[in-house]
Amino acid sequence: MDDGTIAPPRIVIAPDTFKGSLGAKYVAEHLALGVHRAVPKADVDVIPVADGGEGTVAAGLASGLNPVETFVHGPFGQQVRVVYASDGRTAVLELAAAAGLHLSPVDPQAARTASTYGVGQLIAHALDSGCRRLVLGVGGSATTDGGAGMLQALGADVRGPEGTIDPGGAALAQVQEVDLSGVHPQLAGSEFILAGDVQNPLLGPDGAAAVYGPQKGADQDAIADLESGLSRWVQVLTEAGVYRANELAQAPGAGAAGGAGFGALILGARRRPGVQVVLDLVEFSRRVRGADLVITGEGRLDSQTLSGKTPIGVATAAAEAAVLTIAVAGRNDLTCEEVAQTPFTAVYALADLEPDAGRSIRQAGELLEKLGARIATKHLWQDLVHADS
Repeated sequence: MDDGTIAPPRIVIAPDTFKGSLGAKYVAEHLALGVHRAVPKADVDVIPVADGGEGTVAAGLASGLNPVETFVHGPFGQQVRVVYASDGRTAVLELAAAAGLHLSPVDPQAARTASTYGVGQLIAHALDSGCRRLVLGVGGSATTDGGAGMLQALGADVRGPEGTIDPGGAALAQVQEVDLSGVHPQLAGSEFILAGDVQNPLLGPDGAAAVYGPQKGADQDAIADLESGLSRWVQVLTEAGVYRANELAQAPGAGAAGGAGFGALILGARRRPGVQVVLDLVEFSRRVRGADLVITGEGRLDSQTLSGKTPIGVATAAAEAAVLTIAVAGRNDLTCEEVAQTPFTAVYALADLEPDAGRSIRQAGELLEKLGARIATKHLWQDLVHADS
């Protein structure tokens, strides 16, 4: 029976990581504190999300999966500790945990030699643990080896004139034979999802080496070496009879993570936008239903945001449930015209409260709380805001 009381507002807070400052979980929690400061009785659902890069495993853990720890090779063979999320059937993995730029120097030699071998070990560990649904988030890689190291760790035989080739993308120019018959047998019966927002093909001016090599320290000579290696890699796979290797090299996302996207596609992965994968994982469509407001965000809103990164994915999904979305960022580089083209009702930036970038980063939690309170006060119906008065 309706007793005339007003239900407290429901707010869903679903941000990505503020890189260099706070993880998605902490961004969401600080915003929630601010919301509760303005509306103490608000029903706030905190949902850390990601777009396939940093934070994908954290989103899996927040959705109820369990942490699994193992040790694998880093990009240069060093031992690194990695954690992935799993319930024994589904495993959520981050490529960067085993082959991330944070594990590598940024110079031409590192760009030439970094390997995805540890990523293959990570996949194998999940398969050996019984998982038959794999979600591989790509982003932030140190590698440009076309996924060759990953395939080798999973049992592929990749040979040059003197036997097994050296690690890294530049050494792929020496590949003469590839045999995939020894690849982990459980992959064939598993669902393998490549989660990421990169659209680039493997080769050419828009490919992995040309576009992303410089971020990993590659100079023009190293880029040429890597491009040559990746081209040879595709050629030998094609000569070995690998189904559609040439076509897969041109597919959107093949250039992700230095061509690890291509390697995953060779292994039968299905590519999906990372934010959509994560939103499905956390059951966002169910949790947003009936909400009064969604707050999302990332460290910087810019032209890349418009290509389908986390805030756009969240706002689009919220709009399908007829819920308005507010975006929060450390810095907003979108023009008014660009904001008008997004699904956002409004955009708030920490830089508006603290213009000094260093202080804004150091005080991000406090500033997020202020914005959370401001958003709740301004964008919720006044009778809901004061329902407890």
